[in-house]
Order: sequence, then C-alpha cells, then structure tokens
Amino acid sequence: MYCTYILSSEKDGSYYIGFTNKLQKRISQHNSGKSKYTSKHQPYKLIYYEPFETKTEAIQREKYFKTKEGRDFFLRKIEIVKLVKSKTSRAR
Repeated sequence: MYCTYILSSEKDGSYYIGFTNKLQKRISQHNSGKSKYTSKHQPYKLIYYEPFETKTEAIQREKYFKTKEGRDFFLRKIEIVKLVKSKTSRAR
C-alpha cells in the first residue's frame, strides 16, 4: 500500500507533499532531519493523506497536488477541516 501525503511545518506553516509506502517511517525521517528540504522547516505534522494500491497512482496524485489546481484542492480541504473542528470545539 502506498500513499500520497501532505505535511505542514509547525515552524513556518510551509507544506511538503510526497509519497511513500511507509508513512510513519517517512514522517519520522522528515522530523529527524534526514530529508534535505524538510530539515530546515521541522517539526512537521501530517495534515492529509490518501492511500493507493500502486506506486504509480501515488506518484500521479503527488504530481497533481504540486500543481496550482491540486494545491487549491488540498487547501480547500484543510480549511473545511479547520472549520468543522472549530464548530465542534465551540459546541462543547
């Protein structure tokens, strides 16, 4: 099983988009500085992922998320989740 994932930097709010077949291990690598790009922006938290049966599907989705259309898509999803969480926490 592969997945495409999106991380958010807790340091500066930047995003990282990738794919892997070992999500928890890959997040640990990002947060321990083993990835050149993400080492400057750590720590990261997982904000979104989608599972896929094949590596090819995961790579295609990663490429989509790196387009303007794909970025707009996941940013809308993130805003919806924040809105729902906000309404849920106020209802308590």
